[in-house]
Amino acid sequence: QVQLQESGPGLVKPSQTLSLTCTVSGGSITTGSYYWSWIRQPPGKGLEWIGYIHYSGSTYYSPSLKSRTSISRDTSKNQFTLQLISVTPEDTAVYYCARALIYTSWRKYDYWGQGTQVTVSS
Repeated sequence: QVQLQESGPGLVKPSQTLSLTCTVSGGSITTGSYYWSWIRQPPGKGLEWIGYIHYSGSTYYSPSLKSRTSISRDTSKNQFTLQLISVTPEDTAVYYCARALIYTSWRKYDYWGQGTQVTVSS
């Protein structure tokens, strides 16, 4: 049984870097069938896909966020991380990590973390 859990600061100041870690248990992030992804949901809005890191280490980001986004991993800890630089209040959202067999379809995300609230405010 796969479990994912997000962790990191809940409050980030504007212009600073948002950094979150997803800890995975019950499955390896190096498994070739899966895309390990970050998704967010701003208040009152729908889910927004941020990007993924594949088992190979390859990454891909939403074009709208690519210039500010970096996803990396620590395979020894079975963790992957999100860094979003130069944040503004519009980056305030609940942030999720999730596993996908096919990342382009929400129905193909089979395991999700519980989500963590991140507020960007001075």
